[in-house]
Amino acid sequence: MIRVAAALLLAAGPPARLLSSWSVQSKFYVPEPLHDKTDWLKVGLTLDTTVFLWVYLIKQHNEDVLEYKWRNAVE
Repeated sequence: MIRVAAALLLAAGPPARLLSSWSVQSKFYVPEPLHDKTDWLKVGLTLDTTVFLWVYLIKQHNEDVLEYKWRNAVE
């Protein structure tokens, strides 16, 4: 019984931890992004979107406050 188990283990090949150390590139490999160069397009789009959303939020809030005052006859 032990000889059968040992034979099956040897036939299965090396353990998984040894496979990860081999230099085999997976088809799902995603390379690390380059951090030495700033992507100014992404930075600009992110900042523009943030500013737009804050301006829209404040504008909508002011409109909601005015409607609340009008509906409830405040002031």
